[in-house]
Amino acid sequence: MARKVYWVKPDTDQWKVEHNNVALSRHNTKSAAVDAGTKVAKDNQPSQLRVMKENGTFDYEYTYGDDPFPPKG
Repeated sequence: MARKVYWVKPDTDQWKVEHNNVALSRHNTKSAAVDAGTKVAKDNQPSQLRVMKENGTFDYEYTYGDDPFPPKG
């Protein structure tokens, strides 16, 4: 099963949780958006939550569900 990818991205003066370029929710703080994104990602495993910085560059990510380490191959 393919892993779903959710994003926390800055959006003008707010933060949004996004999946497949569709905003699922908007929040006043990055922290609130990460909390909401974490809940969505955990509820839809296997998934990944990728978080952006305010300037739009990548910050960090969390993986939920099957994530074998070390990877095969």
